[in-house]
Amino acid sequence: MTERIKHWKIYWNEFVNDAYLYGSEITFHSREDVEFRNQLMPPGTVIKTWYSRVNYQAGRIEPSLPIIDGEGRYHVSADIECDVPEGILLRFVFRGKNGEEAGQVIMDGAEMDLRCPLKAYSYEAQLICAGAHHFRFHSITITERTDQS
Repeated sequence: MTERIKHWKIYWNEFVNDAYLYGSEITFHSREDVEFRNQLMPPGTVIKTWYSRVNYQAGRIEPSLPIIDGEGRYHVSADIECDVPEGILLRFVFRGKNGEEAGQVIMDGAEMDLRCPLKAYSYEAQLICAGAHHFRFHSITITERTDQS
């Protein structure tokens, strides 16, 4: 019996939830094509955040990231067209049961392999400005890795 490899596509679904709006122009062309412009955004600014666990009562949003564990290995790829080479970073922040930070990993290219800390209870993915002023976000793909993949 062959084992199915799980993969998840993450899109920029919500317009205003957890997005940097100050001076930003965001155009939703389709589910897989979100255009972002902001000429005055400083490097290091978190543009958009996705979460694996949320308080629905407080934010009225559902989790947008799959639940992953410290036992597994994952491959992450980002499909983003940017006006500046490597002008966007993706940071994964892992949190313990009480919300304390349990570690973080920064993806500074189009793809990377990922393992979360064993004590991680939840995590978030943050899209961060690294000099970009205009980009088109298509998706982030997280693929579970096995010894064969």
